[in-house]
Amino acid sequence: MSKIEQKLADVGFPLPAVAKPVAAYVPSVVTGNLCFTSGQLPFVDGALPQTGKVGRDVTAEDAKDLARLCALNALAALKLAIGDLDRVTRIVKVVGFVSVVPEFTAIPGVINGASEFLGEVFGEVGSHARSAVGVPALPLDSAVELEIIAEFK
Repeated sequence: MSKIEQKLADVGFPLPAVAKPVAAYVPSVVTGNLCFTSGQLPFVDGALPQTGKVGRDVTAEDAKDLARLCALNALAALKLAIGDLDRVTRIVKVVGFVSVVPEFTAIPGVINGASEFLGEVFGEVGSHARSAVGVPALPLDSAVELEIIAEFK
């Protein structure tokens, strides 16, 4: 088990199997020394633990937890592509989408669930650029979706 996978297990988030794509795409693509994950939903054992819009059906705190699950699933897709998470030299960028009611504007706080998690797991290597975007709907009525760009050796 890699050091990063051990750290994930130690903080209570063992690396899951890669979620099956819900449409016509692959979980991740490598070009050069960068890996781009597809958008990851917060699947747990093949199901979404909560669905709906943040600010109506899902609380901001619950959505933050869902963002962490998205990041965990993105790490699984990353490992599938590069073989070992210890090869990651930088989480370059995180792009988070949050399905929200129009008046909900605390979108960055939701995506902090993923950003803080990546920092906890990778330390300085997990510091990244980021976009956090509110949207009217996401696949399967998910409240959060996340993609990661990572550099590796």
